[in-house]
Amino acid sequence: MRVKVRDVMAPHVVSVDGGTSFKDVAEVLIAHSVSAVPVVDDEGHVIGVISEADLLRKEQFKEQYYGEGYQPPLRARLRHRLTEKNHSIRDTAHGETAAELMTSPAVTVPPGASVVTAIRLMDQHGVKRLPVVDADGVLIGIISRQDMLRVFVRTDADLAEEVRDDVVGHSLWAENSRMEVDVCQGVVTLTGWTARRSDAAIVVAMARRVHGVIDVVDKLEWEVDDTSRWSRG
Repeated sequence: MRVKVRDVMAPHVVSVDGGTSFKDVAEVLIAHSVSAVPVVDDEGHVIGVISEADLLRKEQFKEQYYGEGYQPPLRARLRHRLTEKNHSIRDTAHGETAAELMTSPAVTVPPGASVVTAIRLMDQHGVKRLPVVDADGVLIGIISRQDMLRVFVRTDADLAEEVRDDVVGHSLWAENSRMEVDVCQGVVTLTGWTARRSDAAIVVAMARRVHGVIDVVDKLEWEVDDTSRWSRG
């Protein structure tokens, strides 16, 4: 629950400006082994993103307008309609600069967002990386799918500390319970007891929400089973 975009993003970002040529954008992507780069204005505001797909789309669609009878695959046509740009396919096919070829507006994420939010944005928009921007829209980093995998390689000690501090230690039932937390290979084992069965269930649910936790083994006991009256109600 602590892990935010700022914790796993790459703070040093390669970017291009709107006037960068098609060839230079391609060279940047190759040189830095990335699939996309943000396009920024003179003040560092993100105005779009240009990717390998944008460059290849120029070649893919331009044949359609050169009288060669090319018809892009249905998937490509549908994807273009769902992510329609502010200019036409013809403009894209004839574009020569990053500003003419980029996808705009860019899908961005603030540094304080959770990694879950970033994952959902990537999935929703079908992208592999997101520019990270401050409150003014200025580029301060970038987060990729690979960056977010770091969440799942957190040390067992780090996970155990977070579960103890944020789940067990700061809970309303902390003074009326005794729980032990053990973590092995990302699997949290909870032992001990709580005053009510419902409290134990909440602890387990909250532990599962901690970023990087693979699973939770529930060995908690309780003094009073207060869940039976819920089922009757």
